[in-house]
Amino acid sequence: MLFNSYFFIFVFLPATLLGFHLIGKNGHHRVAISWLVAASLFFYGWWNPAYLGLILASILFNYATGVSLGVRPSKYVLAFGVAVNLSLIGYFKYANFFLDNFNVLIGANIHLEHIILPLAISFFTFQQIAFLVDAYRGLTREYNFLHYCLFVTFFPQLIAGPIVHHKEMLPQFAKDKLYRLRASHLAVGFTIFILGLCKKVLFADNIAMYASPVFDAAENGVLLTFFEAWGGALAYTFQLYFDFSGYSDMAIGIARMFGVILPINFYSPYKANNIIDFWRRWHITLSRFLRDYLYFPLGGNRKGPVRRYTNVMITMLLGGLWHGAGWTFILWGGLHGLYISINHAWNSMFADTYTHNNRTLLFSKITGRVVTFIAVVIGWVLFRAESLDGAVNMYSSMIGYNGISLPGRAEAILGGFGNTLGFTYSGMFHNDVFGNPVSGILLLFFMLLVVWFAPNTLDWLKREKPALGLDVFSTPKKSYLEWKPNVINTIFIVIIAVIAIMFIQQESEFLYFQF
Repeated sequence: MLFNSYFFIFVFLPATLLGFHLIGKNGHHRVAISWLVAASLFFYGWWNPAYLGLILASILFNYATGVSLGVRPSKYVLAFGVAVNLSLIGYFKYANFFLDNFNVLIGANIHLEHIILPLAISFFTFQQIAFLVDAYRGLTREYNFLHYCLFVTFFPQLIAGPIVHHKEMLPQFAKDKLYRLRASHLAVGFTIFILGLCKKVLFADNIAMYASPVFDAAENGVLLTFFEAWGGALAYTFQLYFDFSGYSDMAIGIARMFGVILPINFYSPYKANNIIDFWRRWHITLSRFLRDYLYFPLGGNRKGPVRRYTNVMITMLLGGLWHGAGWTFILWGGLHGLYISINHAWNSMFADTYTHNNRTLLFSKITGRVVTFIAVVIGWVLFRAESLDGAVNMYSSMIGYNGISLPGRAEAILGGFGNTLGFTYSGMFHNDVFGNPVSGILLLFFMLLVVWFAPNTLDWLKREKPALGLDVFSTPKKSYLEWKPNVINTIFIVIIAVIAIMFIQQESEFLYFQF
């Protein structure tokens, strides 16, 4: 079931919300939680009811393992529990990938039946691995099976995160006030949800029409022009941004309608001044998981620079593989591992040489933001490409390997000098795969202004404490940027809601659902 669907907005969400509060307000908290768990399982089973058995089996196994670790911590039980979870992901997500590469390596022809990837398997499995590790460390205990089911299945964060720690969510359901319907929670939650829906259906879905044809053409071997390739790469950069930002807002908004505050998962990553800062802002809870449960156990930065860079590379390679079973994802993770290592090395060598006057700091921030943004765009090409050949075709065009094509009238201006530089004059977008170039360029420019300069949703509603962990970011202090429950804001959100709902496309899924 999609958040951006009429059935979810007008049927499922109101019915689940109303049922939860009607049951819970009379003190029937266990029944209310049961209602929410049942609704969440219905939500999950909407795509493929067959995989309800898989998530229920995963819940039963991890609950039993977690209880065992809470009563008597054992590294062998922990290792077994983690191994079972990783084996589950390994079979469904990576079996065919590894088998295909094994066949290429030895020249065999071994095949499995087509495996359909269960929705959200990476998210609910990683969340439960974190629970097992925390139980082993004595950081959390859960002996109430119903509460554990809610921790795993709570539908706002079930499909694409955030990856929630047990201690972040379950204590909120122990408070009596949570079960009473509150207008303030509805107003804040609805506002965040609508802004997220707007990002998805008005921004992400509209820029997608400029990204997909370009990448499809690259996969088919079309020699793209320099401007077509960069236009497609930038279009996907913004599509993914607004798609994931929109989903993150919608998840936080839906949870807030129930009175639950989820951890922050996305905070203006294209405003990052370096690649380390980017990963503090992009998919924050996944970065936290990889840091706490992989990078730190490997030794982090405690055993010298060589070990540090090795640990960074291992973490990012596995982070890339987490996103998908393909060499493009692995190389994307490796590229970001290289980025982060260079960033750390740069900080180590030059951090003390900067002069800290306002002009220097401003120049450093502008330069850092531009360089970081370009590096991220280059990385997204690997992330989006369906094959290495498609990625190579995109990169070749982006560096001008196929020449730089200009409009015919430019020849009269540049003459032979343009030919010397390798320019051709058949048109900047002569393959006609970028759609309407004028509207496309204007839309790209508009979105760049939004992601670089506009306050994000959480900044606007910071007075309402919309997400856990927001306090670690330096949010704007200007009062006019703060949301207030008044008539003007209500009218604005209602207008945005009507427009966004009118533009809903039933076939438009969130990009992160595939991971």
